[in-house]
Amino acid sequence: MTILARLDHWKAQGAISPEQHAYLSSLSNRDLVSVFLELNVLLYAGILTFVAGLGWTVTTWSQQLGDILVLTILSTILGACFWYCFSRASDWSPAETPAPTAIFDYALYLGSLVWCIELTYLEKRLHLLPGQWDLYLLATAVLFLFLAYRFDNRFVLSLAFSSLAGWFGLTVSHWTYNNDAALRGYALLYCLIVGSVGALLQLRRLKPHFLGTYLNIVANVSFWTFLSGVFSRHGYELWFVALLLACGASLLWGITRRQFAFVAYSAVYGYIGVSSILLRGLNDEILVLFYFVITGIGMLVALVLIARRFARSA
Repeated sequence: MTILARLDHWKAQGAISPEQHAYLSSLSNRDLVSVFLELNVLLYAGILTFVAGLGWTVTTWSQQLGDILVLTILSTILGACFWYCFSRASDWSPAETPAPTAIFDYALYLGSLVWCIELTYLEKRLHLLPGQWDLYLLATAVLFLFLAYRFDNRFVLSLAFSSLAGWFGLTVSHWTYNNDAALRGYALLYCLIVGSVGALLQLRRLKPHFLGTYLNIVANVSFWTFLSGVFSRHGYELWFVALLLACGASLLWGITRRQFAFVAYSAVYGYIGVSSILLRGLNDEILVLFYFVITGIGMLVALVLIARRFARSA
């Protein structure tokens, strides 16, 4: 029996979906297959690697190279990236806008990361605003937010949220003196602000496709906050209830909106929280290891099965 015949047989039995049948048939026939996602991930990973190497070079060799040369190189890269983006950009639209060129998004992402390196270098060498890193982070968040909406880029939008979270954390630390309970409260306030802004912009139809980025940021920060409370020694019961409610909401949203990521958030964060409660006070290392091996395998199998069901119904 040929490969195509087997694929037809499996499709008739319901073992594979029509989409899987078409994909596997194209592989068997040596048809062209899109590798856009893989190349996209590799290119972004390449940019991160380049920026990491650039940062290491600046940190290690700045004394030998000198401030003028370092700043000239960084400013040249930054200026070239932003000049390219502003000169090639399409007219702004509140709707989703495709990139005008193949390398447009990568140039924007590179310029945004180089901005962070140059800003850090300027402060460490010139001390323009000593002890005021929160102001740098706020300015960076505003810049990245502008760039994300101007050029329709979710990666830069994520950088804006990261910078905003850093500013929020540094500002709060001045008020609370590292009080964990207070920090968790402010983390939830951060989630409330980001989620409200995302919902408001969604209602105004201003880049409505960005809503997923807002929700992913809010979901992850919220879950980490709840887990932090669950791992605390006292008062963890209320945080555990909040974690379960958040898992239920995430699961419901993921199923109704057909978004597997939120189902995975519910499963993974819920598993960590429940495991923390079940194993609290347990000192038997063998029993703990046995628990994680068995339940971890079960969790992985469940996620794979759920992912396959999502893929079939997509």
